[in-house]
Amino acid sequence: MKILAFAGSLRKKSYNRSLLRAAKEVAPEEMEIEIFDLDGIPLFNTDLEAEGDPEAVTRFKEAIRSADGILIASPEYNHGMTGVTKNAIDWASRPARVALLMGKPAGILGASPGITGTARSQEQLRQSLKAVNVRCMASPELLLFRAKEKFDEEGNLTDTATRSKLEKYLESLADWVKMLQK
Repeated sequence: MKILAFAGSLRKKSYNRSLLRAAKEVAPEEMEIEIFDLDGIPLFNTDLEAEGDPEAVTRFKEAIRSADGILIASPEYNHGMTGVTKNAIDWASRPARVALLMGKPAGILGASPGITGTARSQEQLRQSLKAVNVRCMASPELLLFRAKEKFDEEGNLTDTATRSKLEKYLESLADWVKMLQK
């Protein structure tokens, strides 16, 4: 099972990028996680799209096409999802009504230094994904709060309780993807 993962942050030391690297480490044996870097994807613009997708967008769409499901690590900025996350969804939702995202199983998780994790950004992201018929796993949720306490300086997940939750989350995602592939 191939899962395409991306973080809605361009920051190299992003907790969400670190969370995806940890996910890759603890993924169930049947799951291969490919992390896609959104850096280089331009802001969505239909004029640009009319000229043909930029190379980074083409690579992103091809990665979505070849994946059985997607995993999005969504930071939270100003009580919402990041522009990086929304921009990626906007590009991947084109062309309308036949986009590669349609019907794809997805999981959403996120890490934040705050105490609410990424609850608000995940909710906004679910709304955007629902609009393009992505099939988001509703439960369990993974809202990693106080992320600074859970990762070391190199971005390694050091908190054993979080690692265990992440393993269980990915097992549920694998079950979700299998159920929707039937």
